[in-house]
Amino acid sequence: MALDMRDRCERCETAALPFDASARICSYECTFCVPCSEAMESVCPNCGGELVPRPRRG
Repeated sequence: MALDMRDRCERCETAALPFDASARICSYECTFCVPCSEAMESVCPNCGGELVPRPRRG
């Protein structure tokens, strides 16, 4: 089962996040750009989980 590689930040919705871009995700695959993740102190506002670097597809 592959990750749902979302292409927009769920907070600002303006940051395009192609598959090879740096992004942060939680265990539910909520997706945020790096600046928004840092502003939220790496805590997902949806579930309270940790936001970690999203793996890149090759």
